[in-house]
Amino acid sequence: MITLKINGQQHSLDVEAEMPLLWAIRNEIGLTGTKYGCGIAQCGACTVLMDGKAVRSCSLPVSSAQDKNITTIEGLAEGGTLTKVQQAWIAEDVPQCGYCQSGQIMSAAALLKRTPNPDDSDIDAAMAGNICRCGTYVRIRRAIKRAAGKV
Repeated sequence: MITLKINGQQHSLDVEAEMPLLWAIRNEIGLTGTKYGCGIAQCGACTVLMDGKAVRSCSLPVSSAQDKNITTIEGLAEGGTLTKVQQAWIAEDVPQCGYCQSGQIMSAAALLKRTPNPDDSDIDAAMAGNICRCGTYVRIRRAIKRAAGKV
């Protein structure tokens, strides 16, 4: 048995220790906001927060997530109120197809927690591994700056 704390709730799962965290989140727990993209931790669609840090759940064994606080896109809002990052994403009309957006938002949330007033190089470094096939990078940068209070 593996016990995970996801979005503040405990989940006991009878799964193999090496199962990727992504599949435990999606298939075992039923939270489908975290997306499968590449399966090799390169695209960022599967990004979740583990103890506040952005991690790629598609390549992280579920056993590595025990005793950690995992936050998915479904648990990011605080008491039903969207975070500044989520509000900025809406205000800047960031998504086109939307597939990568949960991973993008989670990476941006981790960045702003770590660096509340990021400059362009901070944003570039934090978001470099998140691929958006629609190319909304300019809007993503603007949304991060808005969430930081720079717009």
